[in-house]
Amino acid sequence: MTGVAMKILFHAMLLCLLLPLPASADFNEGSEAYKRGDYGAALQEWRPLAEGGNARAQKNMGVIYRQGRGVPQDFAEAMRWYRRAAERGNAKAQFSLAHMYYEAQGVRQNYAEAAKWYRRAAEQGIALAQFSLGLMYYQGQGVPQDYEEAYRWWAKRGARR
Repeated sequence: MTGVAMKILFHAMLLCLLLPLPASADFNEGSEAYKRGDYGAALQEWRPLAEGGNARAQKNMGVIYRQGRGVPQDFAEAMRWYRRAAERGNAKAQFSLAHMYYEAQGVRQNYAEAAKWYRRAAEQGIALAQFSLGLMYYQGQGVPQDYEEAYRWWAKRGARR
């Protein structure tokens, strides 16, 4: 390769490495604003990221709407954001979505849906999801009652401590 081609290649690679930084900076700025209690600023930073497909920002949008931080509390909107993040594999959003189905927050209580999302979060190591899924198996809520399966999930939770 010629010197010019090497320079072009180097600059192209550098540009590719730097492109994700603004989104990360915006996410972090949103996190700092949230910690300060400036929920409007957090929402302003996270919304464009969430709309662009950032699962962490989507999960945080769910938190904001579920808790009514800087916006009127809106369980339906929280569910919408949690679902988007959960479908992208965000374990915390999967847990929150499951819990909303379990507790009937903004949605009709649906133990089968709760178990489905608890399982996805539990498989990613969320200890409270492992406990909750075990409890659902123990009680036969949304899944067939199965004490062995319940203890298996509880043991996974215990192994993480």
